[in-house]
Amino acid sequence: MTISNSNSRQPDLDWSQVRETVKLLTLSASQVQSSMREGEQSVTTLTESFTCMVDNLAEINQVLVSMEDGSTKDKIMQHYRVTNEKVQSSIVAFQFYDRMQQCLQHVIDNLIGLSTIVDSPQLLYNPIEWSKLQDKIREGYTMESEKIMFDAILQGKTIDQAMQLAAEHSNSNEDDDDIELF
Repeated sequence: MTISNSNSRQPDLDWSQVRETVKLLTLSASQVQSSMREGEQSVTTLTESFTCMVDNLAEINQVLVSMEDGSTKDKIMQHYRVTNEKVQSSIVAFQFYDRMQQCLQHVIDNLIGLSTIVDSPQLLYNPIEWSKLQDKIREGYTMESEKIMFDAILQGKTIDQAMQLAAEHSNSNEDDDDIELF
């Protein structure tokens, strides 16, 4: 993608609103990608920590099972259960983060695809290219709720209507879009 030096602050005869649109689409994709990279290292560290905690909790449980019954065992077992529940809740939170990261990657890919079409007059005015992009976007979705939202937007529904349809689907099919990290 070649971007001219002409811009909205210093326009010349080569200035184009399409080029300005491409710049902003590229900026948006870059910002999302940068944010995802910044968060990735932290999430990797947290994931490794939780994996280690899960392994340690399994070891603790084995020791507790082999202990004789008593008030000390009961107290330790109670703390074990609470800690295990918190770790499991954290794992579920990571599943939502993973889902968000997938969605943001789709946004990046879609912005880049859109930039490519808008930047090329041969593609910009070709309905077949737009249809190909839309098909590629839809095929890239892994969750049914994303496909429902995509279809609703292409049918001309508002963002709120599309989100409502996706939420209704998610609520009625809670297990369909589950992701498991561990």
